[in-house]
Amino acid sequence: MAASNVNVVVITGNLTQDPELRHTGGGTAVCELRVAVNTRRKDGQTGEWVDKPNYFNVTVWGAQGENCANYLSKGRPVAVEGRLDWREWEAKDGSGKRQAVQIVANSVQFLGSRDGSGGGGGGQGGGGNGNGGGFSPTSDVPADTSDFEGAAAGGGGGSEDDIPF
Repeated sequence: MAASNVNVVVITGNLTQDPELRHTGGGTAVCELRVAVNTRRKDGQTGEWVDKPNYFNVTVWGAQGENCANYLSKGRPVAVEGRLDWREWEAKDGSGKRQAVQIVANSVQFLGSRDGSGGGGGGQGGGGNGNGGGFSPTSDVPADTSDFEGAAAGGGGGSEDDIPF
């Protein structure tokens, strides 16, 4: 029996720069994000907790990439779920092969708000405890409430005969 391979990555962090949107020759949108994720660890000499930033390149394809380019900017907190992708290429100057590992996003959730409130420290990770202080995640993309329009207009009145089971 063959073993299953799993390649799943989930990170939450802050954008270190504005998203970069481009399109393939076929017109597909490709958005590049750079996300800083802090890891907390205790300094062995001082006993103090310190943040160590890790930086990740994230690629977002299609309509979701266009949404990222339209609604995100430097400092915004995001949650990314995707897979690791390793690539290798020859340097243009002929000095040898280059390698990089990036995250190819399946989904990107916008955390915080556009005006910067509710997202923690901002910038490249900031200080403090990140999502504390009454944080409630919000989205810039409006929710589709068309499925609920009939229920709101009806006022909830009706008989048990209306239940479909």
